[in-house]
Formats: sequence, structure tokens, C-alpha cells
Amino acid sequence: MAKKVHPHGMEAIDNFMTSKKETFTVWMKSLVCNSNGCTIYNSKGQIVYRVDNYDKKCSREVHLMDFHGNILFTITHRFLAFGRWDGYSNSEKKEKPYFQVQRYCKLVMRNTVCQIKVASATYWILRSSAAKVAFTIVDVDGDIVAQAKQKLQSSSEVVLGDDVVTLEVKSDVDHSLIMALVTVYGLIRRRM
Repeated sequence: MAKKVHPHGMEAIDNFMTSKKETFTVWMKSLVCNSNGCTIYNSKGQIVYRVDNYDKKCSREVHLMDFHGNILFTITHRFLAFGRWDGYSNSEKKEKPYFQVQRYCKLVMRNTVCQIKVASATYWILRSSAAKVAFTIVDVDGDIVAQAKQKLQSSSEVVLGDDVVTLEVKSDVDHSLIMALVTVYGLIRRRM
């Protein structure tokens, strides 16, 4: 039998939304050997989400999973003008995407990487010009929903690589949706 990737006694994290701001650590590496993906930890160091891509880097379909390995979102890449990613919630029928991410041309939209449509809401992923900020997700009013910054060192002062970011998510936002959007951004940047 395969060994578990989490220590014994670790409690499961099943709450995808909180009433306060949350901070996550996103490591753009899979815990599974010879696969691509990312692993997301909460502020207590517990694995809460993961993406394991067994196919190849930037494959056409990846799955965002929770701590238990349950698929939360299936993300598929559609080859249109600049690329579009459709996110299907595992709890809904696969007929209509839960969200869509449309990539934009760098020359036309400057710092805007892509537009996100979730039901009737619109969000944007912005690439930052600030050195330590990797990207920001904003709503249609320009309010920050989530912001990723490069994490330079761990709490025990171990120096980290550029494949580790701290992700701050505002209160009352579905964390699993934000992690799905982070996954799409990782695919756009060819990081997983």
C-alpha cells in the first residue's frame, strides 16, 4: 500500500470559507514523485489543497483536490485566441462551467493577465510590477480578493525558492474557487 502524504493525527480541513482573512502557502510542486502540480498549506502548516498532474506540464485537464483527495474542480484548457480555461465544480453537472478564465494579450491589457467569470460576477488576475508581489485577484470594483507574494523564508528561517508564495485571501470568499484560479494562473505561467 502507498504511504500517506500527511502525518497521523492531522485533522482534516473541510471549511472552504471563513469570516476572517486567511493566509496560505502555495508550493508549486506536487508531493507525488514524477508529477507536476502544487500543494497548498494553511497557516497551521496543514495541507488543505493539492493539484497532481500525472500527465505532463501544462496538460489540458487538471484537478484541484482537497486534503482527502476529493476532486473539487476539474479545469480544462480550451485553445481559443489567447486561451480559455473552464472550471467545472465536482458538485455540479459538467454541462456548464462554474467559472471561465479568459487570457489576454500582454500588449493590449498591460498588467491584466486574464478575466474571470463566475456566474454574474467578474474578477481579474493582475500581474504586479512590484518585485515581491506575484499576482493579485481583484473584483470588478478593483478591490483585492486575493494577493500572492513571494515567500522568501519559512518560519524556521529556511530560505525558499521562487516556487513558494504566500497567498492572502480576504474574508467571506470561497477558498476552493481562489485555489482553482491560482491553479489556472500556474498553468498560464507554465509552473505546473
